[in-house]
Amino acid sequence: MSEHRPGQWPVDQPVELPQPDDQDAQHLALTAEQARFHVTLGAVRADLEGQPSEMCLRAAARRWTNAITAMSEELTQQLKKTG
Repeated sequence: MSEHRPGQWPVDQPVELPQPDDQDAQHLALTAEQARFHVTLGAVRADLEGQPSEMCLRAAARRWTNAITAMSEELTQQLKKTG
């Protein structure tokens, strides 16, 4: 029984996939950027949803805001140095 069924390994004759063009690369870069944003935002939301009270939620939101602001200031300074 040496005959392979469709999808069975090993593949004797692999299919050549087309090389991505510039438009595909731009689309992939945009999709990756959007995915990173939504994953990050989802993590922040999960942290905020886990807060036990309104006061804790507002404090956690301030911590996130302050951390993001501090990070952006740090990166701005790095960009100015490398400029």
